[in-house]
Amino acid sequence: MLPLASFAQTDEPARPGALPNSCPVRSLLFDFKLYRWGEPVGQLPIWHLRDDLAFFFSAGMAIDADGAPNAYNSDNTGLDDLANAGQPGHWEGLLQDEAGDPLIQGPADPFPGYYISCTALADWTKDRFDPTRFVDASRIPYIALPGDLARAAGARLGDLAVVFNLRNGRFSFAIFADIGSLGEGSIALADNLGVWSDARQGGSRGGMLYLVFPGSGDHRPKSVEEINQLTEPLLRDWGGPEQARPCGGDGTGGRRPWFAPPWDPPAALSPKLLAPDSKPTAEAAATTHAPTH
Repeated sequence: MLPLASFAQTDEPARPGALPNSCPVRSLLFDFKLYRWGEPVGQLPIWHLRDDLAFFFSAGMAIDADGAPNAYNSDNTGLDDLANAGQPGHWEGLLQDEAGDPLIQGPADPFPGYYISCTALADWTKDRFDPTRFVDASRIPYIALPGDLARAAGARLGDLAVVFNLRNGRFSFAIFADIGSLGEGSIALADNLGVWSDARQGGSRGGMLYLVFPGSGDHRPKSVEEINQLTEPLLRDWGGPEQARPCGGDGTGGRRPWFAPPWDPPAALSPKLLAPDSKPTAEAAATTHAPTH
């Protein structure tokens, strides 16, 4: 168990609609407007603790396969549906040639014949067409954020994060590696959290708390070991995993009074803890627009 720091009580007024004493040091950073099919569908509160730069929000999780070398191919038999990479003339998740056609991996690449799937975060020291310069969703726990939200909250690609599954008590360290819709995580992140990680049908409709540390990265991809090593002290300083339960959503989302660190061996966890969410395909992620303060 991580050592926990304590936060003092505050006399700041509670946000309208919040449950009393659910998270006394939580304050609203801004409301992020949510849109679907161009129509407003609501607002998502983005929180922080007093003047702390770290921000957090509650959402579901759609599974992101971008960056995995076997994510997409022309036969649509990759990890994810090719439609999620874009469409001819507008490929968002694939590298393209000058004509706008997806680039295909060669014999020396990890998955010859598959398209080169990309993430917004990349290792620019590697060759432009090297599939391994992107963040592999099947190996690296990462999150995607809407660009408008990241800019408003001060987050940049490569910053570090923690995601909590409030339904089963698991959490995982992660890196901000892609621009996408609200509530997206990589295959590896979903596996860490006990969420069904199938990029075509998996995900969770809710119960996830995303905690992001702006300014914590250096705009470069990192290994799992580096992500864990660098994020652990950030979480400890924020208040530890126990802080997430009362501050996540309405303070009632977690069924357990503790969180299992991502490095706990599976054998030490109960079968119930390891069971993935039984939710079917995650709801289509809402299109997002710039928040209003």
